[in-house]
Amino acid sequence: MMIGEVIRKYRKQKELTQEEMANFLGVTAPAVNKWENGNAMPDITLLSPIARLLDVSLNELLSFKEELTAQEIQELTLKAEQITEAHGFDQAYSWAKKQIEAYPNCEKLIYSLALTLDAKRLMLQLSNSEKYDSFILSCYKRLLKSNDVSMRTVAADSLYNYYLRNEQYEKASEYLSFFSMQSPERKRKQAILYERSGETEKAYKEYEEILISAYQILCLVFDSLFNLKCKEQDVELAKYYTEKKKLLAELFQMGEFSVIAADLALAQFEEDRDKTFYCADRMLNSLESIYSYSAAPLFSHIELKKPDSESVEKMRTSIIYSFKLDDSFQYMSSDQRWNELLSI
Repeated sequence: MMIGEVIRKYRKQKELTQEEMANFLGVTAPAVNKWENGNAMPDITLLSPIARLLDVSLNELLSFKEELTAQEIQELTLKAEQITEAHGFDQAYSWAKKQIEAYPNCEKLIYSLALTLDAKRLMLQLSNSEKYDSFILSCYKRLLKSNDVSMRTVAADSLYNYYLRNEQYEKASEYLSFFSMQSPERKRKQAILYERSGETEKAYKEYEEILISAYQILCLVFDSLFNLKCKEQDVELAKYYTEKKKLLAELFQMGEFSVIAADLALAQFEEDRDKTFYCADRMLNSLESIYSYSAAPLFSHIELKKPDSESVEKMRTSIIYSFKLDDSFQYMSSDQRWNELLSI
């Protein structure tokens, strides 16, 4: 926001007319009008009186604020869009550059205006779109040095997308380093690069690893939701989340063991002895199904562990011990079937 816009904004907030402001300052109303329209600048000796009259600091009057509010950024971004629609992209581009020059340290404004310009030139299918590359990319690259990790990430994302759509895949891959190694989005973007560059097998592998990771995360989320409902003694919603987790296991072809495990947790909550025994027995007799997803088409491009009889038996022993040591199964201690099942 330039000084004239600042004067207009705060004059209106003070509910002053241009004439009233002029009288307070000892100037003419046309002079105030010229300031506000950007056709002239106030004399340097008037800056302090103007700031006092409008109840703002000299820094704010001169647009030296490093940060703008979210609303101010939104308003400036909207104005860039309005100028594009009313006067064309070139004028909006020039105006946006001036705003960034006025607030060189406001990273959110820089990103918002650069992203708006980037999107608008694509939407308008400008024949000379590349003419704006240098400035827009320089904005994104400036933000890669931000102290704010989220700002670095969104800037890297914009640069990745730019080089991806221009089929500069090696260049696009450079910006993946700004995403966390644990981020599914990083793996998804890497998969897209593999796909676009013809490395199909690698693309499949990345996508399938994302699926496995997503399944594991969703299971943990459903477990947490289930546990919350158990603490609240909300049986109906505990059953609801159990069914959702079972559907999830079936969707990802995770095998009978994973489906039954969800039912066992519900049986524990309800302290249903018959159902607890039934689920535990089925789990111990379906251990090999833990690895059934390795044969599913969903995961056909990644190498997954195949069970052998020794590893299955070790797993069986481990699960039995976990049942024995789990105090939440105390209600089963007098059940003969349970005790026989857990005998080793």
